[in-house]
Amino acid sequence: MVIRHLLRHTRKLQPKCSPTRPHHLPRRRFFFHYKTSSASATTNVIPHSLTHRSMDPRGTVLFNTVGRPSYGFDVVSLDLHSILSSSSLKEHLLTDGVSINFNGQYVDDDETLVYISERTGSSRIYLNRPGMLKPEVLPFAKGSLFHDRPVVKNTRLYFVSAHEQPDKPFKSWSAVYSSELDGNDVVRLTPYGDVDYSPAVSQSGQLIAVASYGSRPWSGDFHELKTDIVIFRESDPSKRKLVCRGGWPTWSGNSTIFFHRKADDGWWSIFRLDLPESFESSELPITPRRVTPPGVHTFTPAATHDGKLIAVATRRRDTSFRHIEIFDLQAEKFHRVTALLNPRYHHYNPFVSPGSRFLGYHRFRGESTQGESRIPYIEQVSSPIKELRMLRLDGSFPTYSPTGEFIAINHDFDAKSGLKIVKSDGSKRWNVLKGRTCFYNSWSPREKNVIYTSIGPIFQSANTTVQIARITFDPSNLNDQTEEISANVKILTREDTGNNAFPSCSPDGKFIVFRSGRSGYKNLYIVDAVNGEFDGGSIRPLTEGPWIDTMPSWSPDGKLIAFSSNRHNPENAETFSIYLIRPDGSDLCRLHLAGAEGSDEVNRERINHVCFSPDCEWLLFTANIGGVTAEPVSLPNQFQPYGELHIARLDGSGLRRLTWNSYEDGTPAWGRTEIDIRGLSLGRDGVGDKLTGEFDEPMWISCDI
Repeated sequence: MVIRHLLRHTRKLQPKCSPTRPHHLPRRRFFFHYKTSSASATTNVIPHSLTHRSMDPRGTVLFNTVGRPSYGFDVVSLDLHSILSSSSLKEHLLTDGVSINFNGQYVDDDETLVYISERTGSSRIYLNRPGMLKPEVLPFAKGSLFHDRPVVKNTRLYFVSAHEQPDKPFKSWSAVYSSELDGNDVVRLTPYGDVDYSPAVSQSGQLIAVASYGSRPWSGDFHELKTDIVIFRESDPSKRKLVCRGGWPTWSGNSTIFFHRKADDGWWSIFRLDLPESFESSELPITPRRVTPPGVHTFTPAATHDGKLIAVATRRRDTSFRHIEIFDLQAEKFHRVTALLNPRYHHYNPFVSPGSRFLGYHRFRGESTQGESRIPYIEQVSSPIKELRMLRLDGSFPTYSPTGEFIAINHDFDAKSGLKIVKSDGSKRWNVLKGRTCFYNSWSPREKNVIYTSIGPIFQSANTTVQIARITFDPSNLNDQTEEISANVKILTREDTGNNAFPSCSPDGKFIVFRSGRSGYKNLYIVDAVNGEFDGGSIRPLTEGPWIDTMPSWSPDGKLIAFSSNRHNPENAETFSIYLIRPDGSDLCRLHLAGAEGSDEVNRERINHVCFSPDCEWLLFTANIGGVTAEPVSLPNQFQPYGELHIARLDGSGLRRLTWNSYEDGTPAWGRTEIDIRGLSLGRDGVGDKLTGEFDEPMWISCDI
């Protein structure tokens, strides 16, 4: 009877979940479970012949990446001798202003450059030689959407890729690989089961140092990633030596390594490690020596070949910007570099040419530099699934109009960010609501002129006043002649009911499910979509309890509501899992994605921003399951650098990762719209916001020590 009932009332399998019920609701049905392998979860027993499996997912996924649209990175070069002699400094642009270009390394002392660029929609490795008109694409790992930290030594290329799935959840996919410059055979140097970042190659090319997480599962750290400096020979990468704790190694010659880590006094500092000739048989780990003083944060070192100087990125008390400086190891003195040139730009990840002639780094390219000068409203990103298109927005919390022709967004989370509408090909944007802080939108599936949003501050307590609003406007004003669209704002929730946010409209347009703090806890409620709590409108609780239920999403067929919750561990506000419930409050259950019910892995899930595919076959969400892909201290601010997009079927099977990068991806929406990629306006011809390089340094790095 249970099976017949479920198959009659929904096209999909019920999820791999444990039945749960709100305290105020009776248990409606019983579920049956069986144990599977540790990599999967418990699930309802439904005969395979009665189940339905969809094809690969289709449609268009919209999402936001924290800070990324504003980077505008290019790689620049300076003459190192001019810096030391206090001569006038002039930067030389090494990359062409297309997309973002970063994490470079010199190949020689003629400014031949190997670097990462995202110009094709994912991070790939490129080579620039002096006089080249276009960059050369270097060998890459087949199927990889993430490459990082390339190094060329003796005609061989070394790099990080994240294309091979690890043996367990909560492990990074990052590993070090190598290839001949003129070949296609890519060799993995990191042992399977281990995680490596930030490779550096000795002067002879015989030794490689990495920042390694080893075979340990990721523990959730990212303010200071708990990596070790590991060394191995290029000829035998299986014999690895852990020499000390630290990250971002750089060689001086063949026996000295500099690296960064946070010192015991709280300052990020550079340390020096001198290897004995027979380090492979020496007693390890080795105690390193701190070389930069307290009072200034120093990161991402690059050493000169003679070991006398190191280039570092710094954060000082007298500025909020990250700058490049040269530290003289003999004089124990800093030489400020970029603070004299571009005091109000951030500068990242210095590198030095093999003969110590040039210093390089990447920064915002500047408003006067030739190259892309606009932030596109919509940008194509590479997708691992052929029929699923991926588009990054300059904005958050997207929602499609009923026809898919338009997208409503919140441009940022700043005060008075408002509500905007973008044409789905990225060619036009309109301001709908200005002067009010809005977040999390839901376009009525039945009304092309109605958008629901949250008005008030984001990320606040349960009793902070935030309200659900119904925004109406004249859709005929969405034309090429207008920029501003007048709108009517109707508040649907009472002002005295606390934090009401994250609306999602039912497919028939009659109701809104949202999160409210009116009980003192953040739970879900369903309210009339037209009148709200006023003028005879109805409201009822959907969930209730001393935990957080948030970010609900109503399925397009109206049969299920997905949301994130920590109800399995209410004391921990850092872990969230996906739950499903019917609109009448029945069949509440938890989806287990990272492991079996009750396992350590599944209870570490931090999954948010869940939504349904248009055919109700899949769920799309952000998750921490893949760990951290690069050293976060080397990047601009990412609140959750482990946030990557994933999908899974409603029964918990088919878990797949959609994004691989070192950023935080989130707030996705999934539409059926088949956007013509050829028609996308990519920030050229004056379309898009002006690129000004305004983004934040990591907010967890403080000089108040």
